[in-house]
Amino acid sequence: MATTKKKRNLWVFGLIGLVLILVVAAIAKSSKGKTGETVEVEKASLRTIKETVEASGKVFPKTEVKISSDVSGEIVQLFVREGDSVTIGQVLARVDPEAYNSQVERAAAGVNSSKSGLANSKSQVESARAQKEQLEAQLNNAREIHKRNEKLFKDGVVSQQDFDASLTTVRQLESNVRAAEANIRAAQQSAESAGFQIKSAEASLKEINTSLKRTTIYANMSGILSKLNVEKGERVVGTSMMAGTEIMRIADLKAMQVKVEVTENDLPRLALGQVVKIEIDAYLDRKFSGKVVEIAHTANNLVSSATGSVNLTTDQVTNFIVTIDIDPASYKDLQKPGKPYPFRPGMSASVEIFTNTVENVVAVPIQAVGTRDKKEKKKRATEEKPEEEKDNSASNFDDLLEVVFVFTKGDTVDMRTVKTGIQDNDYIQILSGIKDGEEVVVGPYVAVSRKLEQGSKVQIEKPDDKKKKKDKGKVEVTVD
Repeated sequence: MATTKKKRNLWVFGLIGLVLILVVAAIAKSSKGKTGETVEVEKASLRTIKETVEASGKVFPKTEVKISSDVSGEIVQLFVREGDSVTIGQVLARVDPEAYNSQVERAAAGVNSSKSGLANSKSQVESARAQKEQLEAQLNNAREIHKRNEKLFKDGVVSQQDFDASLTTVRQLESNVRAAEANIRAAQQSAESAGFQIKSAEASLKEINTSLKRTTIYANMSGILSKLNVEKGERVVGTSMMAGTEIMRIADLKAMQVKVEVTENDLPRLALGQVVKIEIDAYLDRKFSGKVVEIAHTANNLVSSATGSVNLTTDQVTNFIVTIDIDPASYKDLQKPGKPYPFRPGMSASVEIFTNTVENVVAVPIQAVGTRDKKEKKKRATEEKPEEEKDNSASNFDDLLEVVFVFTKGDTVDMRTVKTGIQDNDYIQILSGIKDGEEVVVGPYVAVSRKLEQGSKVQIEKPDDKKKKKDKGKVEVTVD
């Protein structure tokens, strides 16, 4: 029995040894097969690349008017609701006109009073003229008497006293005539002043009548009442001395646009008329077309202080507003009876502005392009620096080369210096250094960015191997 047990143990040890030998052989074979870095490759090909600038913003009506009251008071009538269609000249609301009615009556009374004053001044002019005519008649009579006295005085018929008395009468009457003429001029000036007072009173009456008319608020354009800020009974402030209360907004929802913020780095690539693809969050998996119609000349966040000085701090990103018109033909199918306006002001939108397009150019995936230092010494010096200094030294792009690793015979890579052009979300244009059809290394990122050098040994990772790695990483859970 002991012999049987001994034989059994020998068999067990023999099987264990055989398994160990097979495992070691498999590991050795596997190690022998791995001769370099495992990489993914893809062929360079001719493509059409469309360079874009991406931004986000909001939907706005192309034309939107804010309606405010010109006069202050209480809203006593409100004829519309938010969402109503209105036409130009339609009555929208009324402000309490009672205060302005009394002002109109007061101003009308002032006009009548001024007209009465003018009539009184004209009568004074006529009275002064009549008085002057009377004095002139007396003066003519006195001159005739003095003329006869002068002849009689020479003949010795009248005394010196009578002669002097007639001369004094003439001179007094001449003075009275001049005074009458001055009274006429004064009365005429008074009448002219009364005329100006009438004009002033009439202007005041016209102004008050205008204010009275402005208590009725009309639509100054046709469109949709997109916003209503007040209710009947609320008080509003007029715009005569300040901004006033915004009562409502009227928008033309037939023509819509998107306003987005673009950084200053992307701004030089933009131009009027560029084609735009628009995505609106309310319509998933749908893109609308448009074009750039306006580019702001001043930064959106350029703020002036109370003294007028401009804030020159650079701790904020500088953005510019770009306006894009949405092509109505791109959403014509969304316009239905009872729902003619598919967009609403304030909807979120994102855009792709096509700034440049090249066709049939050699292109590779963006991740295939890496960078290397021009001088190996600089690279080593950078690696020896502390981590906080590496970022600063690496930021000098003048010392970097753009490179692509081409898979060559012998399972090695050829590091090519390339010159790149424009790019889209996936591919980048190669101006020189790579030909159509050459296989380039596209991953993994660590290999392209740091590990690979000229002549490095690599092995291509097949799709099946990649799938096995993913499957190996999955955890299988068995439920008893």
